[in-house]
Amino acid sequence: MISIKEVKTKSDLKAFVKFPFQLYKGSKYWVPPIISEELKTFNKTENPVFNDADATLFLAYKNGEVVGRVAAIINWLEVKNQSLKKMRFGWFDFIDDLEVSKALLNKVETIGKQHHLEYVEGPVGFSNLDKVGVITEGFDAIAPMVTWYNHPYYVKHYEAANYVFEKSYSESKFPFANVKPEFFFKAQELIKKRYQLKALKFTKTSQVMPYVDKMFDLFNESYASLSSFVAITELQKAYFKKKFISFINPEYIKFIVDKDDHLIGFAIVMPAFSKALQKINGKLFPFGFRHILHAKKHSKEVIFYLIGIHPDYQNKGVHALIFNEYYHTFKEKGIETCIRTPELEDNYAIHQIWKHFDPIVFRRRKTFRKSLK
Repeated sequence: MISIKEVKTKSDLKAFVKFPFQLYKGSKYWVPPIISEELKTFNKTENPVFNDADATLFLAYKNGEVVGRVAAIINWLEVKNQSLKKMRFGWFDFIDDLEVSKALLNKVETIGKQHHLEYVEGPVGFSNLDKVGVITEGFDAIAPMVTWYNHPYYVKHYEAANYVFEKSYSESKFPFANVKPEFFFKAQELIKKRYQLKALKFTKTSQVMPYVDKMFDLFNESYASLSSFVAITELQKAYFKKKFISFINPEYIKFIVDKDDHLIGFAIVMPAFSKALQKINGKLFPFGFRHILHAKKHSKEVIFYLIGIHPDYQNKGVHALIFNEYYHTFKEKGIETCIRTPELEDNYAIHQIWKHFDPIVFRRRKTFRKSLK
């Protein structure tokens, strides 16, 4: 007998956050989140996304044991401002039991119908800066910290509940040895002169901070045309600034400005924290920080997290300036592997940027959709 319980108490929330630790115990590829950070994600007094979104969390029980979880999410900016009547769901994990997954999805669908929404899509988070997609290919690779991992059986559960593919994403990587500076060195010099651009270099996080709000503004502008994009609000800027920037080496943040110091391009690369996170198993204390700091300083793998170019400067080669800056930084740091986070497969502009590096797709993932009509 499956019973579904709404998360109401702190102990319920801990059970929600900790369930994947049980489900993926012993996995070489699953990467544990930092438990304290996951708890903050769902804290309505800490995460400003709750000013514009609702989330109802559910746990599934069988024989008194937690066997599944899901977050049912409505982003009201999406529903009201974009007239996109979508019910979201994420943090969807379950044992290989169709009754469990169906019972959890039924809760999501019921909430969507109660709010007169037209369809459900997931797994997704609150916004485009959250994790996305269920893995459909590439289960034998470690998951970057900014993605979800899942067992291969998940896909059949979506299909059994009459969900269909909605969006496709790919993750790829390439050895740093594939980066040939001749592809972009001359081009970036010409582009700098033509458009009077310059690259900003940082060695301290404090130097980055004055530009972070501008970066989120540019993120909103450069990603606005992508499907399901939800803009980052002013309150969310402050939250993400606090949550993410300290994790990133300042040398791995590259900004391109014009002659008036207006930001027209940016990229954020993160050290690969996955192996460090596996070692600490969700806990920063007492020794988890050491592993995180070691990875921050010494990881030979990097994750390309975000890259954005102002619409007025797209297709004008600005990415050549960004790659030129990273080439010198990565060479100095001894970086060996570059990994790209999930990118929409129909985002052809971003794929064109990477083509010279001969990236290999190592994982694919999708979101699933179901009509509520």
